Amino acid sequence: MTHLRDQDHSHPSLPSLKMFNFFIYGAMVIFTGFFQLYLQDIGMDKLEIGSLMAIAPFVSILANPFWGYRVDRASSLKRVLLFMMAGALISVQFVFQANTYVFIYISMIFFYFFQIPIFSQSNTLILNYIDGTPLKFGAFRLWGSLGWALTAVAVGPVIERLGTGRISFVFSAMLIISALFIWVLPDIQKSAHTATVSFKGVTRLFLNPYFTGFILLGILVSIPSTANNTFMSLYILELGGSTETVGLALFLSSVFEVAVFLLFDRFLKRKISVLVACLAVVSLLFSLRWLLMAEASSPLEVAFIQLLHCITFGGYFYVGTQLTMLFVPRPFRATGQALYTLSWSGISGVIGGIAGGWIFQSFGAQTMYRTGMMLALIGAFGFGWMWFLLRTQGYQPQVVESWDAEEDEEEEPR
Repeated sequence: MTHLRDQDHSHPSLPSLKMFNFFIYGAMVIFTGFFQLYLQDIGMDKLEIGSLMAIAPFVSILANPFWGYRVDRASSLKRVLLFMMAGALISVQFVFQANTYVFIYISMIFFYFFQIPIFSQSNTLILNYIDGTPLKFGAFRLWGSLGWALTAVAVGPVIERLGTGRISFVFSAMLIISALFIWVLPDIQKSAHTATVSFKGVTRLFLNPYFTGFILLGILVSIPSTANNTFMSLYILELGGSTETVGLALFLSSVFEVAVFLLFDRFLKRKISVLVACLAVVSLLFSLRWLLMAEASSPLEVAFIQLLHCITFGGYFYVGTQLTMLFVPRPFRATGQALYTLSWSGISGVIGGIAGGWIFQSFGAQTMYRTGMMLALIGAFGFGWMWFLLRTQGYQPQVVESWDAEEDEEEEPR
Protein backbone atom coordinates (compact mmCIF):
# COMPACT_ATOMS: atom_id res chain seq x y z
CA MET A 1 0.00 0.00 0.00
CA THR A 2 0.99 3.60 -0.44
CA HIS A 3 -0.10 6.71 1.37
CA LEU A 4 0.19 10.44 0.91
CA ARG A 5 2.58 12.29 3.12
CA ASP A 6 2.08 15.93 4.05
CA GLN A 7 -0.90 16.20 1.74
CA ASP A 8 -3.34 19.01 2.18
CA HIS A 9 -6.62 17.12 2.31
CA SER A 10 -8.54 20.33 1.65
CA HIS A 11 -7.53 19.81 -1.99
CA PRO A 12 -8.48 16.19 -2.65
CA SER A 13 -8.72 16.68 -6.41
CA LEU A 14 -4.93 17.25 -6.69
CA PRO A 15 -5.07 20.08 -9.27
CA SER A 16 -1.30 19.89 -9.83
CA LEU A 17 -1.69 16.31 -11.06
CA LYS A 18 -4.34 17.44 -13.54
CA MET A 19 -2.18 20.26 -14.87
CA PHE A 20 0.82 17.94 -15.11
CA ASN A 21 -1.22 15.66 -17.39
CA PHE A 22 -2.41 18.63 -19.45
CA PHE A 23 1.08 19.97 -20.17
CA ILE A 24 2.91 16.65 -20.54
CA TYR A 25 0.43 15.47 -23.18
CA GLY A 26 0.51 18.89 -24.79
CA ALA A 27 4.29 18.64 -25.03
CA MET A 28 4.15 15.17 -26.55
CA VAL A 29 1.62 16.04 -29.27
CA ILE A 30 3.99 18.77 -30.46
CA PHE A 31 6.70 16.21 -31.00
CA THR A 32 4.69 13.21 -32.19
CA GLY A 33 2.34 15.19 -34.41
CA PHE A 34 4.71 17.56 -36.17
CA PHE A 35 8.22 16.08 -35.98
CA GLN A 36 7.70 14.12 -39.22
CA LEU A 37 7.03 17.41 -41.01
CA TYR A 38 10.33 18.80 -39.68
CA LEU A 39 12.18 15.75 -40.97
CA GLN A 40 10.58 16.19 -44.38
CA ASP A 41 11.53 19.87 -44.43
CA ILE A 42 15.22 19.08 -43.78
CA GLY A 43 15.28 16.75 -46.76
CA MET A 44 14.47 13.25 -45.50
CA ASP A 45 12.29 11.04 -47.71
CA LYS A 46 9.47 8.77 -46.49
CA LEU A 47 11.68 5.70 -46.19
CA GLU A 48 14.22 7.61 -44.08
CA ILE A 49 11.47 9.14 -41.94
CA GLY A 50 9.87 5.74 -41.42
CA SER A 51 13.15 4.13 -40.40
CA LEU A 52 13.94 6.99 -38.02
CA MET A 53 10.52 6.85 -36.37
CA ALA A 54 10.91 3.07 -36.03
CA ILE A 55 13.67 3.77 -33.50
CA ALA A 56 11.01 4.64 -30.92
CA PRO A 57 9.42 1.19 -30.62
CA PHE A 58 12.83 -0.50 -30.67
CA VAL A 59 14.02 1.68 -27.80
CA SER A 60 10.74 1.22 -25.91
CA ILE A 61 11.29 -2.55 -25.77
CA LEU A 62 14.17 -1.81 -23.41
CA ALA A 63 13.08 1.53 -21.94
CA ASN A 64 9.56 0.63 -20.73
CA PRO A 65 10.53 -2.48 -18.71
CA PHE A 66 13.70 -0.76 -17.44
CA TRP A 67 11.95 2.33 -16.09
CA GLY A 68 8.94 0.33 -14.87
CA TYR A 69 11.26 -1.92 -12.86
CA ARG A 70 13.17 1.10 -11.51
CA VAL A 71 9.94 2.80 -10.44
CA ASP A 72 8.70 -0.31 -8.62
CA ARG A 73 11.97 -0.47 -6.66
CA ALA A 74 12.33 3.28 -6.07
CA SER A 75 11.00 5.09 -3.01
CA SER A 76 9.64 8.01 -5.08
CA LEU A 77 7.95 7.72 -8.47
CA LYS A 78 7.87 11.52 -8.65
CA ARG A 79 11.68 11.80 -8.55
CA VAL A 80 12.11 9.11 -11.21
CA LEU A 81 9.64 10.89 -13.49
CA LEU A 82 11.44 14.20 -13.05
CA PHE A 83 14.72 12.51 -13.95
CA MET A 84 13.14 11.03 -17.10
CA MET A 85 11.74 14.43 -18.10
CA ALA A 86 15.11 16.11 -17.56
CA GLY A 87 16.75 13.49 -19.78
CA ALA A 88 14.14 14.07 -22.50
CA LEU A 89 14.59 17.85 -22.27
CA ILE A 90 18.37 17.68 -22.66
CA SER A 91 18.44 15.03 -25.39
CA VAL A 92 15.82 16.76 -27.58
CA GLN A 93 18.14 19.76 -27.92
CA PHE A 94 20.70 17.51 -29.60
CA VAL A 95 18.01 16.12 -31.94
CA PHE A 96 17.25 19.54 -33.42
CA GLN A 97 20.91 20.58 -33.51
CA ALA A 98 21.98 17.47 -35.42
CA ASN A 99 23.32 18.13 -38.90
CA THR A 100 23.90 14.55 -40.05
CA TYR A 101 21.60 11.52 -40.23
CA VAL A 102 23.88 9.52 -37.95
CA PHE A 103 23.80 12.22 -35.25
CA ILE A 104 20.00 12.46 -35.54
CA TYR A 105 19.65 8.69 -35.10
CA ILE A 106 21.93 8.62 -32.04
CA SER A 107 20.21 11.64 -30.47
CA MET A 108 16.79 10.08 -31.04
CA ILE A 109 17.83 6.88 -29.29
CA PHE A 110 18.70 8.83 -26.14
CA PHE A 111 15.60 11.01 -26.40
CA TYR A 112 13.21 8.05 -26.76
CA PHE A 113 14.87 6.19 -23.89
CA PHE A 114 13.73 8.97 -21.53
CA GLN A 115 10.54 10.14 -23.30
CA ILE A 116 8.67 6.97 -24.20
CA PRO A 117 8.08 5.59 -20.66
CA ILE A 118 6.73 8.93 -19.40
CA PHE A 119 3.23 8.01 -20.61
CA SER A 120 3.01 4.68 -18.80
CA GLN A 121 4.55 6.03 -15.60
CA SER A 122 2.25 9.07 -15.60
CA ASN A 123 -0.61 6.55 -15.52
CA THR A 124 1.05 4.79 -12.59
CA LEU A 125 1.39 8.17 -10.87
CA ILE A 126 -2.35 8.80 -11.19
CA LEU A 127 -3.24 5.31 -9.95
CA ASN A 128 -0.96 5.68 -6.93
CA TYR A 129 -2.40 9.07 -5.92
CA ILE A 130 -6.03 7.97 -6.22
CA ASP A 131 -5.49 4.58 -4.59
CA GLY A 132 -7.82 4.23 -1.62
CA THR A 133 -9.79 7.37 -2.51
CA PRO A 134 -13.12 7.88 -4.33
CA LEU A 135 -11.29 9.72 -7.11
CA LYS A 136 -11.45 8.19 -10.62
CA PHE A 137 -8.64 7.61 -13.11
CA GLY A 138 -10.53 9.19 -16.00
CA ALA A 139 -11.05 12.45 -14.12
CA PHE A 140 -7.28 12.98 -14.23
CA ARG A 141 -6.42 11.35 -17.56
CA LEU A 142 -8.99 13.51 -19.40
CA TRP A 143 -6.75 16.50 -18.70
CA GLY A 144 -4.11 14.80 -20.82
CA SER A 145 -6.61 14.53 -23.66
CA LEU A 146 -7.46 18.22 -23.29
CA GLY A 147 -3.78 19.14 -23.36
CA TRP A 148 -3.23 16.99 -26.46
CA ALA A 149 -6.27 18.38 -28.33
CA LEU A 150 -5.95 22.07 -27.47
CA THR A 151 -2.19 22.17 -28.00
CA ALA A 152 -2.49 20.42 -31.37
CA VAL A 153 -5.03 22.88 -32.75
CA ALA A 154 -3.23 25.90 -31.28
CA VAL A 155 0.30 24.95 -32.33
CA GLY A 156 -0.55 24.01 -35.94
CA PRO A 157 -0.91 27.61 -37.19
CA VAL A 158 2.07 28.71 -35.04
CA ILE A 159 4.35 26.14 -36.64
CA GLU A 160 2.98 27.08 -40.05
CA ARG A 161 4.20 30.66 -39.45
CA LEU A 162 7.41 30.07 -37.51
CA GLY A 163 8.54 26.97 -39.35
CA THR A 164 9.05 23.40 -38.16
CA GLY A 165 12.55 24.24 -36.92
CA ARG A 166 10.97 26.01 -33.93
CA ILE A 167 9.24 22.86 -32.67
CA SER A 168 11.99 22.23 -30.12
CA PHE A 169 11.40 25.57 -28.34
CA VAL A 170 7.67 25.02 -27.92
CA PHE A 171 8.18 21.40 -26.85
CA SER A 172 10.83 22.35 -24.28
CA ALA A 173 8.66 25.09 -22.76
CA MET A 174 5.70 22.72 -22.32
CA LEU A 175 7.94 20.04 -20.81
CA ILE A 176 9.42 22.47 -18.27
CA ILE A 177 5.95 23.66 -17.22
CA SER A 178 4.77 20.08 -16.73
CA ALA A 179 7.86 19.36 -14.60
CA LEU A 180 7.02 22.31 -12.35
CA PHE A 181 3.55 20.92 -11.70
CA ILE A 182 4.84 17.46 -10.82
CA TRP A 183 7.47 19.07 -8.54
CA VAL A 184 4.80 20.61 -6.30
CA LEU A 185 2.79 17.39 -5.93
CA PRO A 186 2.67 15.96 -2.39
CA ASP A 187 5.00 13.03 -1.83
CA ILE A 188 3.83 9.45 -1.91
CA GLN A 189 5.66 7.17 0.48
CA LYS A 190 5.75 3.40 0.24
CA SER A 191 4.53 1.47 3.23
CA ALA A 192 7.02 -0.67 5.07
CA HIS A 193 4.78 -3.64 4.23
CA THR A 194 5.14 -3.18 0.48
CA ALA A 195 6.60 -6.29 -1.11
CA THR A 196 10.07 -6.16 -2.61
CA VAL A 197 10.09 -6.31 -6.40
CA SER A 198 12.43 -8.88 -7.93
CA PHE A 199 13.16 -9.71 -11.56
CA LYS A 200 11.97 -13.26 -10.95
CA GLY A 201 8.67 -11.91 -9.69
CA VAL A 202 8.28 -9.82 -12.84
CA THR A 203 8.75 -12.87 -15.05
CA ARG A 204 6.00 -14.64 -13.12
CA LEU A 205 3.49 -12.13 -14.45
CA PHE A 206 3.61 -14.04 -17.74
CA LEU A 207 2.53 -17.25 -16.01
CA ASN A 208 -0.93 -15.65 -15.97
CA PRO A 209 -2.38 -16.82 -19.33
CA TYR A 210 -4.99 -14.07 -19.38
CA PHE A 211 -2.43 -11.29 -18.86
CA THR A 212 -0.17 -12.82 -21.51
CA GLY A 213 -3.10 -13.15 -23.93
CA PHE A 214 -4.11 -9.56 -23.20
CA ILE A 215 -0.58 -8.34 -24.02
CA LEU A 216 -0.31 -10.41 -27.24
CA LEU A 217 -3.73 -9.39 -28.53
CA GLY A 218 -2.92 -5.80 -27.62
CA ILE A 219 0.15 -5.96 -29.85
CA LEU A 220 -1.96 -7.25 -32.74
CA VAL A 221 -4.65 -4.58 -32.41
CA SER A 222 -2.09 -1.80 -31.93
CA ILE A 223 0.02 -2.51 -35.04
CA PRO A 224 -2.26 -0.52 -37.40
CA SER A 225 -2.70 2.18 -34.74
CA THR A 226 1.05 2.79 -34.50
CA ALA A 227 1.32 2.75 -38.29
CA ASN A 228 -1.40 5.40 -38.44
CA ASN A 229 0.35 7.53 -35.81
CA THR A 230 3.55 7.42 -37.88
CA PHE A 231 2.14 8.04 -41.35
CA MET A 232 -1.16 9.91 -40.91
CA SER A 233 0.42 13.37 -41.27
CA LEU A 234 2.26 12.27 -44.43
CA TYR A 235 -0.98 10.73 -45.74
CA ILE A 236 -2.76 14.07 -45.23
CA LEU A 237 -0.03 15.93 -47.12
CA GLU A 238 -0.13 13.32 -49.89
CA LEU A 239 -3.86 13.99 -50.30
CA GLY A 240 -3.17 17.74 -50.61
CA GLY A 241 -3.55 18.83 -47.00
CA SER A 242 -1.44 21.30 -44.97
CA THR A 243 0.14 21.58 -41.54
CA GLU A 244 -3.07 23.18 -40.27
CA THR A 245 -5.03 20.14 -41.48
CA VAL A 246 -2.63 17.91 -39.56
CA GLY A 247 -3.27 20.03 -36.45
CA LEU A 248 -7.03 19.72 -37.01
CA ALA A 249 -6.74 15.94 -37.30
CA LEU A 250 -4.77 15.73 -34.06
CA PHE A 251 -7.31 17.96 -32.34
CA LEU A 252 -10.25 15.86 -33.50
CA SER A 253 -8.45 12.67 -32.49
CA SER A 254 -8.60 13.55 -28.81
CA VAL A 255 -11.17 16.30 -28.23
CA PHE A 256 -13.93 13.84 -27.25
CA GLU A 257 -11.66 11.55 -25.22
CA VAL A 258 -12.75 13.68 -22.26
CA ALA A 259 -16.34 12.48 -22.67
CA VAL A 260 -15.16 8.90 -23.15
CA PHE A 261 -13.18 8.93 -19.90
CA LEU A 262 -16.03 10.52 -17.95
CA LEU A 263 -18.53 7.98 -19.27
CA PHE A 264 -16.23 5.07 -18.45
CA ASP A 265 -15.61 6.47 -14.98
CA ARG A 266 -19.33 6.63 -14.33
CA PHE A 267 -20.72 3.52 -15.99
CA LEU A 268 -17.95 0.96 -16.59
CA LYS A 269 -17.74 -1.85 -14.04
CA ARG A 270 -14.25 -2.67 -12.73
CA LYS A 271 -14.78 -6.35 -13.49
CA ILE A 272 -12.31 -8.30 -15.60
CA SER A 273 -14.87 -10.03 -17.83
CA VAL A 274 -16.65 -6.72 -18.54
CA LEU A 275 -13.39 -4.96 -19.38
CA VAL A 276 -12.30 -7.74 -21.75
CA ALA A 277 -15.70 -7.57 -23.50
CA CYS A 278 -15.13 -3.82 -23.93
CA LEU A 279 -11.79 -4.52 -25.62
CA ALA A 280 -13.53 -6.83 -28.09
CA VAL A 281 -15.98 -4.04 -29.00
CA VAL A 282 -13.18 -1.45 -29.22
CA SER A 283 -11.24 -3.76 -31.57
CA LEU A 284 -14.29 -3.95 -33.86
CA LEU A 285 -14.46 -0.14 -33.89
CA PHE A 286 -10.74 -0.04 -34.75
CA SER A 287 -11.53 -2.25 -37.74
CA LEU A 288 -14.25 0.17 -38.89
CA ARG A 289 -11.85 3.10 -38.47
CA TRP A 290 -9.18 1.56 -40.70
CA LEU A 291 -11.76 0.69 -43.35
CA LEU A 292 -12.90 4.33 -43.45
CA MET A 293 -9.30 5.53 -43.65
CA ALA A 294 -8.69 3.22 -46.61
CA GLU A 295 -11.70 4.69 -48.42
CA ALA A 296 -10.88 8.36 -47.67
CA SER A 297 -10.31 10.58 -50.71
CA SER A 298 -9.53 14.02 -49.18
CA PRO A 299 -7.43 15.38 -46.29
CA LEU A 300 -10.54 16.68 -44.50
CA GLU A 301 -12.08 13.20 -44.61
CA VAL A 302 -8.95 11.81 -42.96
CA ALA A 303 -9.10 14.56 -40.33
CA PHE A 304 -12.74 13.92 -39.41
CA ILE A 305 -12.28 10.14 -39.34
CA GLN A 306 -9.87 10.79 -36.47
CA LEU A 307 -12.93 11.45 -34.31
CA LEU A 308 -13.09 7.67 -33.99
CA HIS A 309 -9.70 7.82 -32.28
CA CYS A 310 -11.45 9.23 -29.21
CA ILE A 311 -13.49 6.04 -28.90
CA THR A 312 -11.00 3.48 -30.18
CA PHE A 313 -7.68 4.50 -28.69
CA GLY A 314 -9.35 6.36 -25.80
CA GLY A 315 -11.40 3.29 -24.95
CA TYR A 316 -8.52 0.86 -25.41
CA PHE A 317 -6.20 3.02 -23.35
CA TYR A 318 -8.64 3.46 -20.46
CA VAL A 319 -9.85 -0.14 -20.35
CA GLY A 320 -6.35 -1.56 -20.81
CA THR A 321 -4.98 0.55 -17.97
CA GLN A 322 -7.74 -0.63 -15.63
CA LEU A 323 -7.37 -4.23 -16.76
CA THR A 324 -3.63 -4.18 -16.16
CA MET A 325 -4.25 -2.96 -12.63
CA LEU A 326 -6.57 -5.94 -12.03
CA PHE A 327 -4.33 -8.54 -13.68
CA VAL A 328 -1.06 -7.43 -12.03
CA PRO A 329 -0.36 -7.71 -8.26
CA ARG A 330 0.07 -4.35 -6.51
CA PRO A 331 3.89 -4.38 -6.02
CA PHE A 332 4.36 -4.86 -9.79
CA ARG A 333 1.92 -2.17 -10.89
CA ALA A 334 4.48 0.14 -12.56
CA THR A 335 6.10 -2.81 -14.33
CA GLY A 336 2.66 -4.00 -15.47
CA GLN A 337 1.80 -0.57 -16.88
CA ALA A 338 5.19 -0.51 -18.63
CA LEU A 339 4.52 -3.91 -20.22
CA TYR A 340 1.05 -2.77 -21.26
CA THR A 341 2.51 0.37 -22.85
CA LEU A 342 5.14 -1.82 -24.52
CA SER A 343 2.36 -3.84 -26.16
CA TRP A 344 0.80 -0.84 -27.94
CA SER A 345 3.83 1.37 -28.55
CA GLY A 346 6.88 -0.90 -28.48
CA ILE A 347 6.63 -4.23 -30.24
CA SER A 348 3.60 -3.15 -32.25
CA GLY A 349 5.45 0.04 -33.13
CA VAL A 350 8.37 -1.89 -34.59
CA ILE A 351 6.03 -3.93 -36.78
CA GLY A 352 3.75 -1.01 -37.57
CA GLY A 353 6.63 1.31 -38.46
CA ILE A 354 8.61 -1.10 -40.62
CA ALA A 355 5.83 -3.18 -42.17
CA GLY A 356 3.48 -0.18 -42.41
CA GLY A 357 6.18 1.92 -44.06
CA TRP A 358 6.96 -0.85 -46.56
CA ILE A 359 3.29 -1.35 -47.45
CA PHE A 360 2.74 2.43 -47.71
CA GLN A 361 5.78 2.84 -49.95
CA SER A 362 5.08 -0.23 -52.12
CA PHE A 363 1.29 -0.48 -52.33
CA GLY A 364 -0.11 2.79 -50.95
CA ALA A 365 -1.84 3.95 -47.79
CA GLN A 366 -5.14 2.28 -48.73
CA THR A 367 -3.55 -1.19 -48.63
CA MET A 368 -1.84 -0.36 -45.34
CA TYR A 369 -5.17 0.55 -43.73
CA ARG A 370 -7.00 -2.48 -45.16
CA THR A 371 -4.34 -4.73 -43.66
CA GLY A 372 -4.87 -2.95 -40.35
CA MET A 373 -8.60 -3.63 -40.60
CA MET A 374 -7.96 -7.39 -40.81
CA LEU A 375 -5.58 -7.34 -37.83
CA ALA A 376 -8.15 -5.50 -35.71
CA LEU A 377 -10.82 -8.09 -36.64
CA ILE A 378 -8.52 -10.92 -35.49
CA GLY A 379 -7.93 -9.04 -32.23
CA ALA A 380 -11.68 -8.64 -31.71
CA PHE A 381 -12.18 -12.38 -32.13
CA GLY A 382 -9.35 -13.08 -29.65
CA PHE A 383 -10.77 -10.78 -26.97
CA GLY A 384 -14.21 -12.28 -27.56
CA TRP A 385 -12.83 -15.76 -26.94
CA MET A 386 -11.05 -14.57 -23.78
CA TRP A 387 -14.33 -13.08 -22.52
CA PHE A 388 -16.07 -16.43 -23.12
CA LEU A 389 -13.40 -18.28 -21.10
CA LEU A 390 -13.62 -15.79 -18.24
CA ARG A 391 -17.40 -16.05 -18.14
CA THR A 392 -17.37 -19.86 -18.07
CA GLN A 393 -14.23 -20.57 -16.00
CA GLY A 394 -13.88 -17.46 -13.82
CA TYR A 395 -10.62 -15.79 -12.86
CA GLN A 396 -8.21 -16.48 -10.01
CA PRO A 397 -5.78 -13.58 -9.28
CA GLN A 398 -2.08 -14.18 -8.67
CA VAL A 399 -0.95 -14.07 -5.02
CA VAL A 400 2.41 -12.38 -4.41
CA GLU A 401 2.78 -13.88 -0.93
CA SER A 402 3.04 -17.37 -2.43
CA TRP A 403 5.88 -16.16 -4.66
CA ASP A 404 7.76 -14.88 -1.63
CA ALA A 405 7.24 -18.16 0.21
CA GLU A 406 8.57 -20.17 -2.73
CA GLU A 407 11.61 -17.90 -3.03
CA ASP A 408 12.34 -18.29 0.70
CA GLU A 409 12.24 -22.07 0.34
CA GLU A 410 14.64 -21.94 -2.58
CA GLU A 411 17.08 -19.79 -0.57
CA GLU A 412 17.17 -22.22 2.42
CA PRO A 413 20.34 -24.35 2.56
CA ARG A 414 19.85 -28.01 1.79
